[in-house]
Amino acid sequence: MKKHLLAAAITVLAAGSAIAQANDTLAKIKSSGAITLGVRESSGALAYTLGDGKYVGFHTEMAERIARDLQKKLGLSKLEIKYQPVTSQNRIPLVVNGTVDLECGSTTNNLARQKDVAFADTTYVEEVRIAVKANSGINDIKDLNGKTIVTTTGTTSVQTLRKNKRAEGMNFREVMGKDHADSFLMLETGRADAFIMDGSILAGNISKSKSPNDFKIVGEALSVEPIACMLRKDDPAFKKAVDESIVAQIKDGTLAKSYDKWFMQPIPPNNTKVGLPLSPATKQAWEHPNDKPMEDYQK
Repeated sequence: MKKHLLAAAITVLAAGSAIAQANDTLAKIKSSGAITLGVRESSGALAYTLGDGKYVGFHTEMAERIARDLQKKLGLSKLEIKYQPVTSQNRIPLVVNGTVDLECGSTTNNLARQKDVAFADTTYVEEVRIAVKANSGINDIKDLNGKTIVTTTGTTSVQTLRKNKRAEGMNFREVMGKDHADSFLMLETGRADAFIMDGSILAGNISKSKSPNDFKIVGEALSVEPIACMLRKDDPAFKKAVDESIVAQIKDGTLAKSYDKWFMQPIPPNNTKVGLPLSPATKQAWEHPNDKPMEDYQK
C-alpha cells in the first residue's frame, strides 16, 4: 500500500513540475537550450513559408529577433530556434499544451482567446477586407448577396461580416479553406466569389499568385483587429521579456525597417510587392505599446 501511495505521490509531483515548467517558459528555454516558434505557412507578408522548412515574413523575422534577445537575457552561448507550423485551428492548443513557446503569425488578440492564452504587445493592426477577382463586378459588401464566400477554418472573418450592419438581410453561401492558401485557391479557381480575411493576408496571397492583376481588394474595412504574438497564460516573466524585445525593436527602428522590407519591397518567391503602407493604427500601437484586445479597438 505504501508503495502505491509513494508512486502516486511521485506522479503528482511530476505532474506539478511539468505544469510549473509550462508556466515558466524562460526556465524551459534555458534548460533545453531551445525555443519553439509557432509559424504560419500562408499568412501573407506577416508569416509564410518558402518551402523546405524555411519560414519568413515580418512577424517571423520579429520572432527570431525576440529569440536572440532571450538568448542574451538568459546568458546562453547558443539557442536553437525550432519552427512548428501552426494553423488557425491548432495554434491555440499548441501554445496551451507547451508544444509552441511563442506564436507570431496573424493571430487577433480578443477577449475570448485571452481565456486560454496571453498576448504580447500589439505589433500589427489589421483590417479585415474582401478580396475578389478583378472582373467579378463585386465592389462592396452589398454585392456579396447570393455569392459564395470563403474564409479560413478557425478564423472569425465571416462572423465579422455577418455583424456588419450593411450585411443585414443578405444571404450568402459560406465555404471554409483549411488554411489561407487553400482559401485563396478557392477564390482563384472560381469555387468562391470572395475571400474575406485580414487585408495583409489577402494582399500577400495576391502578390504571390500567378497573375496578381487578376485580383483586387474591395469595399470598406469590416473590422480593425490588433495582431500580436501569442504565449501561455500566467507566465508574466516570459511576457515581460517578449514585450521588452518588441519595444526595443520599435525604439531602434528595427521593426520599421522590417515592415518596409516585407510590405513595401519585392519579396520572395515572386519578387513582387505587397504594397501596404504602415497604417496610422499600427503606428499608434508602436508609439504606445499595449496588449489591448480587439474589443477595446471597437469601442
